[in-house]
Amino acid sequence: MAGTWDGMQREVTKHADTLVQLDNGVKIPPKDWQCQVCGLKENLWLNLTDGSIHCGRKYFNGLGGNNHAVEHYEKTKYPLVVKLGTITSEASDVYSYDEDAMVIDPNLPAHLAHFGINIKDLQKTDKSMVELEIDMNQRIGEWAIIQEAGTKLVPLYGPGYTGLANLGNSCYLNSIMQVIFNIPDFQKCYFENCNRIFSEVPYVNAPKDFNVQMAKLGYGLLSGEYSQPPSGSTKDQEVEELPGIKPHMFKLIVGHGHPEFSTKRQQDAQEFFLHLFSLMERNSRSRENPSDSLKFQVEERLQCVKSGKVKYTTRTDYLLSLPIPLESATNKEELAAYEARKAEVLARGDRMKPDDIVRPRISLHACLENFSAVEQVDDFYSTALKAKSVAYKTTRLHTFPDFLMLHLKKFTIGDDWVPKKLDVSIDVPEVLDLSMLRGKGIQPGEEELPESGADRSAEEFVYNEALLYQLSDMGFPLDGCKRALYYTQNEGIEAAMNWVMEHMNDEDFTDPFCIPGSKKINPDFTPNPEAVSTIVSMGFVPAQATKALEATNNDLERAIDWIFSHAEEMETDSPEAEVPVKAQYRDGVEKYRLVAFISHMGTSTVAGHYVCHILKEGRWVIYNDNKVALSEHP
Repeated sequence: MAGTWDGMQREVTKHADTLVQLDNGVKIPPKDWQCQVCGLKENLWLNLTDGSIHCGRKYFNGLGGNNHAVEHYEKTKYPLVVKLGTITSEASDVYSYDEDAMVIDPNLPAHLAHFGINIKDLQKTDKSMVELEIDMNQRIGEWAIIQEAGTKLVPLYGPGYTGLANLGNSCYLNSIMQVIFNIPDFQKCYFENCNRIFSEVPYVNAPKDFNVQMAKLGYGLLSGEYSQPPSGSTKDQEVEELPGIKPHMFKLIVGHGHPEFSTKRQQDAQEFFLHLFSLMERNSRSRENPSDSLKFQVEERLQCVKSGKVKYTTRTDYLLSLPIPLESATNKEELAAYEARKAEVLARGDRMKPDDIVRPRISLHACLENFSAVEQVDDFYSTALKAKSVAYKTTRLHTFPDFLMLHLKKFTIGDDWVPKKLDVSIDVPEVLDLSMLRGKGIQPGEEELPESGADRSAEEFVYNEALLYQLSDMGFPLDGCKRALYYTQNEGIEAAMNWVMEHMNDEDFTDPFCIPGSKKINPDFTPNPEAVSTIVSMGFVPAQATKALEATNNDLERAIDWIFSHAEEMETDSPEAEVPVKAQYRDGVEKYRLVAFISHMGTSTVAGHYVCHILKEGRWVIYNDNKVALSEHP
């Protein structure tokens, strides 16, 4: 495609014949590049003076890089860079910082050869800037709608209207914390009681104390002290770039030791939500726990098809994950017409305009129906038959919390096993009646499946070798694959993959897996007495402490994480173990009113931008990092 016009007029750079290249011995490998500062592996630029590799600029939508290439230029004034992955003999993306333009470097082969790169050996592996711009234009409609671009937004100030500065891909954290601190239990626990929390912790320990940092953040968001209108501002002016508060210490402590949340990479808001609540459970022993306002029990009913007998189990959760049934779209005719138009446009070599894109429209009610539908479980071990059978499984809510967090599973696995985001629109009502999801336990006339003994599940469960091989062949660790198959009961590759995607960041995902109820991993294991004492001081019993330490090879920090991620297993300890205190659940009415929602913009599971809308004082407010304004089109 040499000489093809790409819509961008480029001039020959003034540095073509005068570029200084350092004789520093740097040689660039043919692949596996990453930013020298943040480790990013996309949108990488090679500086043609010193051979350094850095990530590009952050786009307006939060995608792109972390600005490390331009920061390197500002420090060194080395002007010319080329985008890795776009270099071929025919064309390359070359940018000149001091000329502030994409340019042509006629001597690029020689400049690359200085760093050991033979331009003839390279193939295009990344999108050019023009291609990225075209792709971005396809998404502008979604971004503009969610962020209410083009609307004259009125800024809001005072208690509860404080923004959070983006610390570098931290919009997921900002959105979650704004919503969390809109819940009365969190306001009371961390804001109203902040002085008590501050006084309980020695000053030197405050930076590393979770409750102190939560209280500090709560005070910053709710006091109004950091949300004052600029002098001379008027009610009708558009939202100003207020700095917002910078939750550096909070982000540091919640991300400590976590392979993802300790980085500056974009993260999934749902995964962060669950991680945050795990930390809250750990740090709320023997004190009020605001997470109780969202905690609920899920009830699962299994019925053996042959015997007709049933088994009821419950588990604890903090959010209700709902699948999105694409087959339930309410605009199927419109979608079919759009796909036909799209095929014609693509056949001409053109692209659809953003305003012409038609997305499947699916009601939240359809998502709930899909969640509550009967599932068939193959290879189910029936204790009534003492053999494998088929069972039907239904899922309901055993309790209804004060606030119910819904998670719409827009991120899924494609046919190529690559994570992708569903491009759909969900119709959500303002008031939701979930009476049909009320689980009522065993009913008159139902007969329970007989108990099989503590070791029965471990003795009878056999991993599906084909599924295990298929999962591990995708690159997932073997013990993580075993966990997925056990907790989905060999249901199938899709169920196992969904479990992996939801749990791959768990602290124990790669740890040696022992089926609950089976024999100990190491019969001769001796727990560290000091570690046992530490865990017992947190309110657990010695048997639970020993079990956690055994599962984590006497690693105290990991053992504590293990306990909170295996709450149900704590009840499967040996008969002589003390009976753990039963968790308490609030149970209210089944009707809910929409009071907040978090939106993700972008196509990737590891990129994009989050904003949230919150209903405050009868009006919707948009929180876009440091910007807080009255919403016009929520």
